[in-house]
Amino acid sequence: MGGLSRREREKRAYSLTLVGGGAAVATVALLVLWVIGVVGFGLVFLAALIAAGAGFMLRSTMRR
Repeated sequence: MGGLSRREREKRAYSLTLVGGGAAVATVALLVLWVIGVVGFGLVFLAALIAAGAGFMLRSTMRR
């Protein structure tokens, strides 16, 4: 990641913010549906993993 320009890092951070935010919203929605009994816990867990992964990647992008 050291070779990315400022503009490329900005684009990456923006994309990761969108992915992480969308996955976080999906996690909450799926969690409610799981409590109701509509979906399984696997989808909730997957959405949470995606949100967490995007968050960690965003943190590493913002540190540089």
